[in-house]
Amino acid sequence: MVAPSKSTDATSPRKGAHYWITLAIIGLIGGLLSGAFGVGGGIIMVPLLITFVHMDQRRAGATSLVAIIPTALVGSLAYLANDQIDLVASGIIAAGAVIGAVIGSMLLRRIPLVWLRWMFILLMLLVAVRMVLLVPERDGAVDLSVPVVLGYVALGLIMGIASGLFGIGGGVIAVPALVAIFGASDLIAKGTSLLVLIPTGIVGTVANLRGHLVDLRAGVVVGVAAVAASVPGVALALLMTPRVSSILFAVLLVVAALQLTVKAVRVQRKDRTPPV
Repeated sequence: MVAPSKSTDATSPRKGAHYWITLAIIGLIGGLLSGAFGVGGGIIMVPLLITFVHMDQRRAGATSLVAIIPTALVGSLAYLANDQIDLVASGIIAAGAVIGAVIGSMLLRRIPLVWLRWMFILLMLLVAVRMVLLVPERDGAVDLSVPVVLGYVALGLIMGIASGLFGIGGGVIAVPALVAIFGASDLIAKGTSLLVLIPTGIVGTVANLRGHLVDLRAGVVVGVAAVAASVPGVALALLMTPRVSSILFAVLLVVAALQLTVKAVRVQRKDRTPPV
């Protein structure tokens, strides 16, 4: 079992203004992307927290999950106001996601950091490829059936595990799946995904708090900033065509993955360098 990170670098009360401003900027970026693409924003916030705040992968994921909760709440309300949420699908997916979030949070405390880094990078690249290949339809609708319900539960489990494990909310999995597998429109998929992220984020955060993985103050600062940007993000989503939305999101994922790859390689080289 891997012991939780106890680095005081991310939790020290003596952080300067630059630290908190950086967190706020990360939140603004994450919130804008959350509203625009129907994700929690963690897929971008985690790499930014690692790169600019110097959190390790484990703490960055857990802290990002805190910020996702209020961001998803405000974003989902904006989608709901535009009648772009499938409430029934949200409830079914959330049931599986809550269980998955607990499993993911347990795995987070046990998987080595180096594995987490490369698993997260691989996830981003796979989702980016899927988004490029995907051609969403704005008028897609889903009829409930037993296979669809079972599929929703399975999607929720996968989404929850990713949420607890990577601190990404799971929206990057839910949105492509709802569009490509279940035939939902891109806006319905985004709104439904955001609504599911609320209980998923809460359950995962509670588990992470018990494991002492979360920088709660940093998460709150990022979350408050993200909330401010989430509604403009939803407005942007309504303006973008489905194809443009998919391509832009894929580009963001690739850039973030490349950035994390460079950092991961540097860390591994440093770890392998014998002390002088």
